[in-house]
Amino acid sequence: MGLLKLLKSQFVCHLIICYVFLVSGLIINLLQICTSPLWLVSKQLARRVNIRLGYCISSQMVAVLDWWSGTECTLYTDPKSFPLYGKENAIVVLNHTYDIDFLCGWSFCDKFGVLGSSKVLAKKELQYVPIIGWMWYFLEIVFCERKWEQDRRTVAQSLQNLRDYPENFWFLLFCEGTRFTPKKHQTSMHVAESKGLPKLKYHLLPRTKGFSLAVQNLRGTAAAVYDSTLNFRNNEVPTLLGILNGKKYHADLYVRRIPLELIPEDEVESAAWVHKLYQEKDSFQEHYTQTGRFPGPVVSPPRRPWALINWLFWACLLLGPLGLLLTQLISSGSMLTVLVAVALCSAGSLGVRWMIGQTEIDKGSNYGNKEAPDNNN
Repeated sequence: MGLLKLLKSQFVCHLIICYVFLVSGLIINLLQICTSPLWLVSKQLARRVNIRLGYCISSQMVAVLDWWSGTECTLYTDPKSFPLYGKENAIVVLNHTYDIDFLCGWSFCDKFGVLGSSKVLAKKELQYVPIIGWMWYFLEIVFCERKWEQDRRTVAQSLQNLRDYPENFWFLLFCEGTRFTPKKHQTSMHVAESKGLPKLKYHLLPRTKGFSLAVQNLRGTAAAVYDSTLNFRNNEVPTLLGILNGKKYHADLYVRRIPLELIPEDEVESAAWVHKLYQEKDSFQEHYTQTGRFPGPVVSPPRRPWALINWLFWACLLLGPLGLLLTQLISSGSMLTVLVAVALCSAGSLGVRWMIGQTEIDKGSNYGNKEAPDNNN
């Protein structure tokens, strides 16, 4: 076991994982571009094809989390709700605290077979990030500019487009709008105090307008809201670099299914409902801090093998030609070709490190560091 742990920490292993992800991702992006004419012939067929192509990318990251790192997740949920997961459209509300909370959300989706079709509300800049951002464009991900007057129209239209989506999907939503940091929390609580709202200890003040807009436009399409709260045991703070190094974490995820018809349609009443929801989420976090567990029974969804099978497929497809190329470069004896190969590997490694950096809390956006104007809440 010590040898395996040492192997996972080696740079050459990280380089192989990054190489497979980058090259396969660009190939899949190219295939997605090739589906463009298909949208004119059959929109639903184009969607189904892109769902599977998107899964080929996102599941690689899930494979690194579940199989390479071996990170485990204990699910706390109502056994009566459990059979519905993956069999209905839903809005998933997640807390936004960790570098990898989005990846844990993907793993949650994968366990119930909706990873390829699931959506997120993401900042517009992410659509320009190679591989993931380009994949999201073809998956009809909902992008926003964080300018309410512009987003109200564009986000509503994007959500309306999902009404005839051919497969079950989850719409993952971070109502806090940005990751939790002490500075952002302090600013957020100043806003809460100025508006006469109860203060939160473990969350930022939720951005209610985006949630209300999602509920309004997905009513009749989504069946429920899945209120989800994520924690890691032993006060661990997981990172993507830690996952890549093979470090194992243990996550605890608490999920409540709330039928959409129980959520008010009126925007003001919906906003009050969201604030109450986050007060409850805060109480769940307090319970976890004091007891080390969430309330309710534990359910263990099986780990699906498809993410691992997908990664092995791309590894077998791409590592063979790479090995032949490296052999030819070494046997050629040309210093120039060797230097070019080293430069390309270094560029690929830096590219992946840059993409990882986009997920790190200390390199996140400044959104939430200043008091939000009234129309954002």
